[in-house]
Amino acid sequence: MSKNRDELKRVPYGLADFIYIREKNRYYVDKTRFIPVIERAGEFLFLVRPRRFGKSLWLAVLACYYDIYRKDQFNTIFKGTYIHHHTTPERNSYLLLRFNFSAVNPALSKVEISFEDHCNTAFYKFGEKYREILDNSYYINMDQKGSCSSKLDFLFNYAQMKGLKVYVMIDEYDNFANTILSQSGKEKYMELTHGEGFFRHFFNVLKVGTTEEGAGVGRLFITGVSPLTMDDVTSCFNIGKNITMGGQFNELMGFTGNEVKEIISYYCENGVMDRDTEYHYEIMNRWYNNYRFSNKSDSKLFNADMVLYYIDSFLISGEMPDNLIDQNAKTDYMKLRHLVITDKEFNGNFGRLKEVIEEKEIYSSINISFPVEKLNYPENFVSLLFFLGLLTINRVEHDESILTIPNEVVKRLYCEYMREGYSDTGKFQVDIHRFRNLMRLMAYEGKWEDVFDLLGNEIKKQTGIRDYLSGEKVITGFFLAWLNITDHYIIQSEAETNKGYTDMLLEPFKATHRGIRFGYLVELKYIKRAEYSEKLKEKKVEEARKQLHSYSGDKRVERIMAGSELKKIILLFSGWEMLHIEEVCESSESNCYEQR
Repeated sequence: MSKNRDELKRVPYGLADFIYIREKNRYYVDKTRFIPVIERAGEFLFLVRPRRFGKSLWLAVLACYYDIYRKDQFNTIFKGTYIHHHTTPERNSYLLLRFNFSAVNPALSKVEISFEDHCNTAFYKFGEKYREILDNSYYINMDQKGSCSSKLDFLFNYAQMKGLKVYVMIDEYDNFANTILSQSGKEKYMELTHGEGFFRHFFNVLKVGTTEEGAGVGRLFITGVSPLTMDDVTSCFNIGKNITMGGQFNELMGFTGNEVKEIISYYCENGVMDRDTEYHYEIMNRWYNNYRFSNKSDSKLFNADMVLYYIDSFLISGEMPDNLIDQNAKTDYMKLRHLVITDKEFNGNFGRLKEVIEEKEIYSSINISFPVEKLNYPENFVSLLFFLGLLTINRVEHDESILTIPNEVVKRLYCEYMREGYSDTGKFQVDIHRFRNLMRLMAYEGKWEDVFDLLGNEIKKQTGIRDYLSGEKVITGFFLAWLNITDHYIIQSEAETNKGYTDMLLEPFKATHRGIRFGYLVELKYIKRAEYSEKLKEKKVEEARKQLHSYSGDKRVERIMAGSELKKIILLFSGWEMLHIEEVCESSESNCYEQR
């Protein structure tokens, strides 16, 4: 029996307040089974996860569990969760000191003052919350301290002398540092994290608080999106243990497939979502799934924020979101463009982004620690993409990880990086508004010629792009970057059929564009300029015709088209010139359309 709207659990999209979620009847995916696992892992822990994966909510759960101030609220807050019936001796036995460095203003003229203000606020909250535990000497001495590092040092020494245990939590530890790196450059970032920088000094004090005999810091948990800043401010995080890639923590954040199905089923059974569970699961599976954070675990995770964003749209409007990429997440990731562009020129990392799109996977070790001055080392940059959620572990071969793009959301972010990169460096300029309209006509009216003509002609015309286009996979990767500019199609490169692999399959995405009438198979052929001949060209074209006829009869392709008319296109390049473009007819091996 479905619940009425007042009884229905709301979606906690964008919420990280655990108490609010529990008290206001929000849907909570129980992760409290990991609390005992965390305790066994060690006292001083560091965990990296991609943006919007549930890090802040997890710290809120830990805070409620360990805070002595919340002792009398335990049964109310945790009723119905795993930990409610499996408590540990350390439950509600700590004084909580909590920081969230995403609140720090990253503007260079304000960052130190903002950092001090945020820390002072944390100290104020700490003092007010624990007035019944702290004596007057604490408040008198704290008022006499100047910098937040001095106050932190005093707090730890006070706790040590009084036999108190403090649990320090730092959320988004690298947020403002990453912004400074992306907006102000490496030099300003180094001033912050090296030498006498106030941020580095803060972590030095934190380290002392964890290492002295009878230290006041009983536990420490730090979260962020990469190990980069931690390496710079602490020299390889010698404060404690990095649990980022531990197999037992793979499912700590994000949702498993079963958890996602349970969420969907709840809202389908209560009349919020149309269709059935499998329909929505398949969509989210392609767009939000396949993150794997340890090569010691086979479990793959959904981005929690994306799942909640999708379902929340049904509660608000009764429909799935028009754009399946949460714009908040997209804005976060687009800040990373500095990783591939320096002074309006591509740096060495751009080639690795291209390789990911063109090859679909990349072999690399994952380095869990590296400083900013070594970011351009190939394995370090690939490792950073992994930590940011832009690559994920697909499998392990010969003790080396094979990394791949996790899902449709991230694939489209890569394509946007590529497009923006070409545009920002002046290598390739296209009228975006016009191109979007051409893609719309291609989807609804079958007018595909102008799309490929435009890209082919611009490649030939804009000489800045030529050095980046050599070989079939490279050209295919370039086309993928542009054809993904709209969500009319889910575009698969080297899509598998019973007869082989087609270069590009443009699958109509009818979940959001139900009126799309045309889908496409594209076979791209390439001839090196030095090897070009008319005879070789005809051979390549004939080979493409046969392949397209073979692929189009594949049952999987027929299912994917879902009633849309399939068009089969041949593109032939020699160097940077598109010398042949053709639509292959269904009825015979003669072409319907040709342009030279």
